[in-house]
Amino acid sequence: MSSLTFRPRGQYYEAFEIGQTLVTAGRTITESDIVNFAGISGDFNQMHVDAQYAAAGEFGQRVAHGLLVVSIVTGLIVQTGLMEGTVLAFRELDWKFSQAVFIGDTVRAKIEITGLKALPRLGGGSINAKITVLNQNDQAVHRGNMVLLMRSEPE
Repeated sequence: MSSLTFRPRGQYYEAFEIGQTLVTAGRTITESDIVNFAGISGDFNQMHVDAQYAAAGEFGQRVAHGLLVVSIVTGLIVQTGLMEGTVLAFRELDWKFSQAVFIGDTVRAKIEITGLKALPRLGGGSINAKITVLNQNDQAVHRGNMVLLMRSEPE
């Protein structure tokens, strides 16, 4: 009988190059997403959960939590397989919420590698990635930078 061994499908640090880009699949924001995130986070701000209150506000409808969108985008990045089995740590996040995201909006992320730093004592290297979150109209709704510690390729 043969045995199966897990083999990471993610990229090792050495495979990343400055300027590399990738666009994730999209995901539509639902009312359930907002309700569940409010329950998990405790953020029941009326602009997120009260349809009548939000309708009278500046956006005219409920707005998805900014951190909900960040969480969804992080999940979309993970789903690419880019770091499956090769990420060691999520180290930094610097983020700007440029435009509101609403129920029914579909978001996806454009990732661009902007920096690399070998960290052999940690078993890999740090990658800096510029993230642009686009909605269904190709408008940038969020922008940010992530720093990830990626595993080095085994010798």
